[in-house]
Amino acid sequence: MNWAFLQGLLSGVNKYSTAFGRVWLSIVFLFRVMVFVVAAEKVWGDEQKDFKCNTAQPGCHNVCYDHFFPVSHVRLWALQLIFVTCPSLLVVMHVAYRDDRERKHRLKYGENCDRLYANTGKKRGGLWWTYVLTLVFKIAVDATFVYLVYHIYEGYDFPSLIKCEQEPCPNKVDCFIARPTEKRIFTIFMVVTSLACIVLSIFEIVYLVGKKCRECVISSRNSRRSTTNRMYSGSNLMESDTLKVPGKTSPETPAPSYSLAIS
Repeated sequence: MNWAFLQGLLSGVNKYSTAFGRVWLSIVFLFRVMVFVVAAEKVWGDEQKDFKCNTAQPGCHNVCYDHFFPVSHVRLWALQLIFVTCPSLLVVMHVAYRDDRERKHRLKYGENCDRLYANTGKKRGGLWWTYVLTLVFKIAVDATFVYLVYHIYEGYDFPSLIKCEQEPCPNKVDCFIARPTEKRIFTIFMVVTSLACIVLSIFEIVYLVGKKCRECVISSRNSRRSTTNRMYSGSNLMESDTLKVPGKTSPETPAPSYSLAIS
């Protein structure tokens, strides 16, 4: 698995994330990817080889191992990490699509034209919906894999002794798991980090939705305020025009004087 590509992908989307998203990325890198690469693969190793049963019956060992471990923990966690990190690629692709549209718009109308996006990486419009949907998908993936680990392995515990009665075992045989306590600790650790990532993603969705609602309320208030101000300014203008109409006054003119000439 190319972990360098995964690291580059997540580092690229980090600049478009919120504070909760950056914490999520830190947990994925430090407590999931690094622990998986450095410790988990060595803890499990060759699981089937280390699985021992007290019988030499051909096929009994393989059947018992397949019954208790139908899917490898290491492969299951690798699949989980791939599914939970690949949605971040959608955000990077959406920003790249915006950059391409902006570039073509400038080539068509010139460098001094109005921009299509004030900031191509700002979570507005379609990019906001893309980001929120990726968070929902991450929550669904982590929750699904946490449930799968519990359902497939019947809990998060690894008993030292397992009783197996599968065919073609001749009777109930005892099977033993290598390093059960160590495997139990790492399983619980990976489950806890998955739950922490789920909680952080939920907080990020609440933050984004709350911020969006706040912006909508502020925009609505500003719109109503500007409408009220325009109406108030119009009424004041009409009143001032009415007051400026001059009143009709009759000027006082002196009566003409007549002189009577007597001849």
